[in-house]
Amino acid sequence: MKNKIKSIGTALLTLGIIFTLSACNTEDQKDDNQSYDNNSVTENTVTDSQDELLDTESSNQLVVYFSLAGEQYNVGVIEEGNTSIIAHMIAEELDADLFEIQPLSDYPKTHSELLDVSRAEMDSGERPAIADTIDNFNDYDVLFIGYPIWWADMPMIVYNFLESYDFDGKVIVPFCTHGGSGLAQTESTIAELCPNAVLMDGLAIAGTTAQNDREAARLNVIEWLKEGDFIE
Repeated sequence: MKNKIKSIGTALLTLGIIFTLSACNTEDQKDDNQSYDNNSVTENTVTDSQDELLDTESSNQLVVYFSLAGEQYNVGVIEEGNTSIIAHMIAEELDADLFEIQPLSDYPKTHSELLDVSRAEMDSGERPAIADTIDNFNDYDVLFIGYPIWWADMPMIVYNFLESYDFDGKVIVPFCTHGGSGLAQTESTIAELCPNAVLMDGLAIAGTTAQNDREAARLNVIEWLKEGDFIE
């Protein structure tokens, strides 16, 4: 467990890897081959007493996700978003609760329109409104937070979610679907937005795998949950 936890606020471990992205679809967008530097993510040294507090198998767990269906760059129109597929797999394996981040105003269903809208949101720093809230947020110790990768980042609505709740003392476990970028710099971004939470190693699954090879996707989910000591 000690080697699996990423924290916020200790010594910086600079990651100098430059990625050239080729995202894929409405949910995991195809972008313009932009490159970026990973923000630094810090490693946490966890004491035995902290390990006991982070008993992930006995914690109250919530799977939160943002996901879109609609036109997909690689495989056409999809009925269920890639991130939704993975979120439901995680919840099933953990017998955890689910919460979907739903926008107050719908996003476009076509790939080209969504590219324009999401780019404009990022350029302006807009925080799209969320339709619902988690009334019993304080009941949960561990929150799995899932999102597609848009423009090498989380969608801005996920920023809004992270800024809307107090994550102090919570365990955050990120997961994403993507078109080639992996988690991109999103772990570092979450660390900056929630500096007093404990950040655990995230999971990145290609959108095409989530959509077209669900057996492989589930095996990846199970292996990741075992590595995090969430299941045996």
